[in-house]
Amino acid sequence: MRAAVYDRFGGADVIEVREVADPPVGPDTVLVRARATSVNPVDWKIREGYLQGAYPHHLPIIPGWDVAGVVEAVGPAVVTGLKPGDEVYGYVRRDDVAFGTAAELVPAPERTVTRKPANLSFEEAASIPLAGLTAYQLVVEALEVGAGDRVLVHAAAGGVGQFAVQIAKARGAVVVGTARPDNHNHLRSLGVDEVVDHTAGPIGEQLSAKVDAVVDLIGGEALEDAPNQVHDTSRVASVVDAETVLGLGGRYVFVRPERAHLDELRALAEDGRLKVDLAATYPLDRIAEAHRANEEGRTRGKIAVTI
Repeated sequence: MRAAVYDRFGGADVIEVREVADPPVGPDTVLVRARATSVNPVDWKIREGYLQGAYPHHLPIIPGWDVAGVVEAVGPAVVTGLKPGDEVYGYVRRDDVAFGTAAELVPAPERTVTRKPANLSFEEAASIPLAGLTAYQLVVEALEVGAGDRVLVHAAAGGVGQFAVQIAKARGAVVVGTARPDNHNHLRSLGVDEVVDHTAGPIGEQLSAKVDAVVDLIGGEALEDAPNQVHDTSRVASVVDAETVLGLGGRYVFVRPERAHLDELRALAEDGRLKVDLAATYPLDRIAEAHRANEEGRTRGKIAVTI
């Protein structure tokens, strides 16, 4: 099969697309013929070698954790009802880093994949899993956002931020979003009720009133300013800075694969309450360019890669 591969850590130029051996199909594995993946910040951080202390790494590495495609085969112990020909999507995270999703065939543990939203393209579906699960686990699990809550979403125009906004709105919340001025109209189109320019000074000084919960996606001064943003710092959740958010009494979230949550995201997408903003789509042969674009850190929405 063809796959994106790197044999050493470093910049995007270490990635090459080449023929590699087909992956094995374990007893509880769903083999997916990938149609698309997407690029997330964790992909280039792994490529640079920054996460070697978090997971065992086995070079050569195929990058990518998101996938959308068609079931090619299932292992004999798979009990989820998936069968060859089913369209699926998922967040294919294992306990080590080696077999990623930027490949024609992806061996996915059955806990990591489920049926794809029927109304979305493969590129759109592949853009949801990691970012969508992160947003869901922040908004629903960590913060328990409900109807009438006033929720602040930092970096609301980014990949995770846009999903957090839409999930909070679907749960009946009033949403305040931070972004650069050129993204303010886009946030309003997503349903954001109050938009704040994060470049114009401390967020706490710009809010019309304190909020009930904070989704932190940037850390730093914005997270340190949380006591001025929220009524109760126990309802602050961050994916960036565990030490600071735990010191505030809040929650640190590290996204995990969860089929039930992917099913919830599929339901939101199929009834039109969760939409995907694709910033760009690259073919597999140009995946290094996709990494560079994501690494710049100014992308609105998601970057997809077709397989």
